[in-house]
Amino acid sequence: MRHGHGRAPVYQTPAGIILLAWLARFVFRLLRLVFRHPVAATALALLTVLWFTITWIGLVAMVAWTVLVLVIWRCFWPMGFARWVATLARNTRRAWVYRRRWHAVMTIADLAPFYRGRIVVPVLVKVTSTRYVDRVAVRLVSGQAAADFARKADNLAHGFRAILCRVRTARSGAVVLEFVRRDALAAIIPALPIPDQVDLKALPVGRREDGLPWLVKLHGTHVLVAGATGAGKASLLWGLIRAMLPAMRAGLVRVLAADPKLMELAYGRVIFDTYGQYAADPASIVAMLEDAVADMQARAAQFAGHQRDHTPTRQHPFTVVLVDEVAFLTAYQPDRKLRERVVNALATLTSRTGPGRL
Repeated sequence: MRHGHGRAPVYQTPAGIILLAWLARFVFRLLRLVFRHPVAATALALLTVLWFTITWIGLVAMVAWTVLVLVIWRCFWPMGFARWVATLARNTRRAWVYRRRWHAVMTIADLAPFYRGRIVVPVLVKVTSTRYVDRVAVRLVSGQAAADFARKADNLAHGFRAILCRVRTARSGAVVLEFVRRDALAAIIPALPIPDQVDLKALPVGRREDGLPWLVKLHGTHVLVAGATGAGKASLLWGLIRAMLPAMRAGLVRVLAADPKLMELAYGRVIFDTYGQYAADPASIVAMLEDAVADMQARAAQFAGHQRDHTPTRQHPFTVVLVDEVAFLTAYQPDRKLRERVVNALATLTSRTGPGRL
């Protein structure tokens, strides 16, 4: 139909098509909600079916029974409850928080580019959470980089009400945003209980910033601890010794402690004399280190071509060479000959781990 005065023609969309479009949009959003929150959707559907099947009295009784089972599970099997219930519930709740604010924060932080007439928002893939840290996996928009998010880390932290935000590169086209919500290290952490089983590849020595156990690997590697005065280096040393005590008592681990400062390791001299060796004066330390080199070379010759990964035994225990303040034996040692012997011994020990050697 042609209209006068040069106005564009107006077409009336049939009401059936409009209703069909609205229905399709509603179904799409409903399915998207179900796929994003499968646990909540399943629980809601189950409760609805039960409401019409067993009436509200039966439903209340079932809910009370479920709560009782969860309480018993939490009291008697806390590890399993934390893994299968508490963690899943926390992840679901934190994912909801991020999805609710996601579009607004991405747009305001200028991380949602405008392309071909529409705003393209990075995709929130998954949220995993601890009591202290949330890790948000994000799929980037084509053309974005991790550096774009790193420049906006403060904006993201404030937008999601976190203490700080760190950006980790996961893989090409994706990043992981770490939101620290609570400071897990604000209070002094007491010494960890001595473990029943010792894993030399994962010795618990403290707590990480995300609240998970801090595990240190000693088997097959070298560890250098550095820090300012008062930073807590000694707590790490004693944490390692405590974590190895069961294996030391079993004869599977021995510790050679070099204590030139006579300040820290002297407190555990009884332990080292019982389950290894303790030396404090430079001459004794040099002799102990050179004996350790000879033992390492003899063990390497014995296992050469037969065994690569050492398994500690009472006959061939895992040997830890523990030196408190290497600088006292190298840079600050006035006797040039002793200093050269120390440097040579440490260089040989650290050039290879050998079977059961740190």
